[in-house]
Amino acid sequence: MCGRYTLARDHSGIEGRFNFKSDGFRWVPRYNIAPTQEVPVVLNNGRRRIEQMRWGLVPYGSKDLGIGSRMINARAESVLRRGVFKGSLRKRRCLVLADSFYEWKKIGPQKIPIRIGIKGWETFAFAGLWAAWKSPGDEWVRSCTIITTDSNAFMQPIHNRMPVMLTREAEDIWMDNDVDDLAELVELLVPYPPSKMAAYRVSTLVNHVRNETFQCIVPVSDEPTQGRLIN
Repeated sequence: MCGRYTLARDHSGIEGRFNFKSDGFRWVPRYNIAPTQEVPVVLNNGRRRIEQMRWGLVPYGSKDLGIGSRMINARAESVLRRGVFKGSLRKRRCLVLADSFYEWKKIGPQKIPIRIGIKGWETFAFAGLWAAWKSPGDEWVRSCTIITTDSNAFMQPIHNRMPVMLTREAEDIWMDNDVDDLAELVELLVPYPPSKMAAYRVSTLVNHVRNETFQCIVPVSDEPTQGRLIN
């Protein structure tokens, strides 16, 4: 699963990278993003734009927001079988912006936090789905989920699942509203090329969502394991 991630860069340069208009939208660097928080998401309603959405999908017919905490991820293998995801796959796809995610590797009784991303720590996008829900008080809430898949060779020593990190080519297809062939879209939901990934161990500060500082992404040793597996 993907339960914590970062967007440690501000808006500078990201607008051009993902080809959206910010229209004054700004955010601050985030070092420990957690479920149910507001996150920057790019969607396409005729042109790409960015907005904040609640992390944790709340389908239209839900009774309350609580279901969102159980729907922070959607498994690539089941997006066509679950109606709540299938509808969003056809018409409500989005890019969830990030520059790394955290996973906890089990070593004996310990769980070691690892920061994982792309070599050079470039900004990338998770494959996301979104939905709109109307509260009993007539307030509209937009929410999103991150799609996960089986781990690649890089991730397997750390965890058996990983988020779908779209390549730049896949991003364009994912965001094309004219693409409605579900089989074609599901083919994009694959592990990122392992040779392009990097990871290193970080502090247990990230274990607690209240810790939202640059120290969360600082390596705990002087030799980050960038581009190779953590043993």
